[in-house]
Amino acid sequence: MALVSDKPRLDLEFTELYRAHLRDVYSYSYYRVGNHHDAEDLTEQTFLQAYRHFDRAQRESNGRPLRPWLIRIAHNLAANYYRDRSRKPQSVLEDADSLSSLHRTDDLVEMAEEVQEVLAGVANLPDDRREALIMRFALDMDNREIARALGRSEGATKVLIHRAIKQLEQALAAERADD
Repeated sequence: MALVSDKPRLDLEFTELYRAHLRDVYSYSYYRVGNHHDAEDLTEQTFLQAYRHFDRAQRESNGRPLRPWLIRIAHNLAANYYRDRSRKPQSVLEDADSLSSLHRTDDLVEMAEEVQEVLAGVANLPDDRREALIMRFALDMDNREIARALGRSEGATKVLIHRAIKQLEQALAAERADD
């Protein structure tokens, strides 16, 4: 247990952690649940839980980055979210404004359709593969960080990502062949 005099230091360090990783935790949550409101709730819950255990996590990290720990918390909360609500993730392209206005309308429509196909394909992957792809490509986490977040070895994580990409490619190819 931290000494009372350590609380200001811990609060300052937690504030730095929060600022450094808020976007990552929110992005991860958004990719998992597919809407902003629930992603904000999961992000808030993640940091509340992290704050409660921050002192211990810091001591046990042995100087390693805490981002995988935060993503692991978000991962567990998202799993609880789905178990409690018994629903599948849905990815909706809500932010059409984020697409550049420099593109022609038909290009934008084609890009939006491709993004929706990929997001639907990712949503249909098994949970562990979906998680790995979100961490790798949405959060730009390296294999070591993903392995820590998922509680796997680096080798198993590489295989998981490879299989997820192959499964996604096959699903997209099958979808396009049906069209």
